[in-house]
Amino acid sequence: MLKKFLALCLVVIALTLTSCASLGGGLQSFVDTTDGYEFLYPNGWLQVKVSDGPDVVFHDLIESTENVSIVISPVPEEKTLTDLGTPTEVGYKLSKNAIAPEDSGREAELVNAETRDYKAKTYYQLEYAVKFDDGRERHNLASVAVSRGKLFTINISATEQRWQKVHDKFKQVINSFFVY
Repeated sequence: MLKKFLALCLVVIALTLTSCASLGGGLQSFVDTTDGYEFLYPNGWLQVKVSDGPDVVFHDLIESTENVSIVISPVPEEKTLTDLGTPTEVGYKLSKNAIAPEDSGREAELVNAETRDYKAKTYYQLEYAVKFDDGRERHNLASVAVSRGKLFTINISATEQRWQKVHDKFKQVINSFFVY
């Protein structure tokens, strides 16, 4: 009788722990209170120190080409995201200035551009198909927002071969991005 009771307790504990672990969807939280943003990133990703570049970068421990980064750029204090253009216009500018600048050996196609309003802020969510001169292909998701005279851009990317596998999780990362 005691063995059955212990076995039942173990099953209940295991089911409880499993359901708790799945609530986060395999994501961890990153919060930067100094710059005023937060987002979720996949479990098993490591922060990488970068100088003269993004504010923060994480990449997958196993698939090191999969990464998420935050870039912060100044904009005039009175400007809003909509003052900078429509989602398509901003997405096109981002593709030319950051995703695939001239002479980078990359070509970016803006696949989708849409607006999302969250907690009184407007975000543009962008999707790109990126081709390299050597034939490699990648897929990028980005979200941009303006707050306190700064343009915040989160970008997450993977190879085209892995895209279908990681697409849903990467959408969760982009949707978790929040500036204040």
